[in-house]
Amino acid sequence: MNHNPHCDFVLPAEWSPQSGIQLTWPHTATDWKPYLEDITKTFVEMAREITKRELLLVVTPDKEQTRSQLAESLSSECLSRIIIRQVDTNDTWARDHGPLTLTSTHQAQGFFVKNHLLDFKFNGWGEKFEWRKDNAINLQLYYDGVFQAALENHTDFILEGGSIESDGQGTIMTTTSCMTAPHRNQPLGKREIDERLRILLHADRVIWLDHGRLIGDDTDGHIDTIVRMAPHDTLLYVGCDDTEDEHYDDFAALERQLQGLKTRNGKSYRLLRLPMPKAIFDGDDRLPATYANFVILNGAVLVPTYAQPDSDRAAMDTIHQAFPDRDIIGIDARTAIRQHGSLHCLTMQYPEGVLTPPHEESAPQTPNEPFFT
Repeated sequence: MNHNPHCDFVLPAEWSPQSGIQLTWPHTATDWKPYLEDITKTFVEMAREITKRELLLVVTPDKEQTRSQLAESLSSECLSRIIIRQVDTNDTWARDHGPLTLTSTHQAQGFFVKNHLLDFKFNGWGEKFEWRKDNAINLQLYYDGVFQAALENHTDFILEGGSIESDGQGTIMTTTSCMTAPHRNQPLGKREIDERLRILLHADRVIWLDHGRLIGDDTDGHIDTIVRMAPHDTLLYVGCDDTEDEHYDDFAALERQLQGLKTRNGKSYRLLRLPMPKAIFDGDDRLPATYANFVILNGAVLVPTYAQPDSDRAAMDTIHQAFPDRDIIGIDARTAIRQHGSLHCLTMQYPEGVLTPPHEESAPQTPNEPFFT
């Protein structure tokens, strides 16, 4: 980590105050087409809960159609908190193509940009899917004046938001399976990637998890499907009790690894165990249902549910232990997991001060004005 006392940038924890959330809207040219109506309902439900509490940035290739879909279900007050931008997209996974934001509390005189958006390369989780349109979204939004922030070009390094967790205090958590997967950052090895993460994210340390691959996950093991950081050195993680479940051994190993981790102060983490939903299939394919893929908002947490009342309630109660000051709201995620992701995968949060409120939107910037470092 950069210990320069005049440089206090950090990747904030997701429970830090937010200006808003990004959703990249589904459309007919995505793999959502067979159940587009169902996933659109999920997006509208998420939009409603988000806009009760903060701004919502909607990225869509069809601005008018999306605006109409939102207007059918949301109140005028909620609609007033929505920023819609028309951009061509491949898919909807804002967590992975959206920028990561470093923030500073430095009180400087004169010109100073306290929020820096890090624009990493997104390549469809190791070139598994089409990605070039999604990889271009961040720069287009910046040119359009959406952000009150600098944009840093780090497109020489592949990094997806779902592959890391941050406690806002200099600790980053990730998984070995994802960060060292083929078609990501070769020929860099684990040691070189660790160094890059610490430098780019201004971190003291990186914790690497070696277990916990969800069947049906096509990201090579994103951490936001298995372990999430929470306030007061708390980790929420998925456990598996069914000895007949093919996840059992791997998730038992994950639990043992978590039990051995230490905080920055040398203490054990507070561990809160989430249930694993009963297996959900699409034909013969098991889908990656998980309660760890929740979304933290100002004053609320959106929790994926799977029409399994006992497990759903147990997960929501456990998450409430980690976030006792927030409303815990269930969102049916059964359609979302048909494309092998869930609620957190569909969102990207922006810290306080990053998004421009709709009534303060600036004119689009010209292409010679971006600020790259």
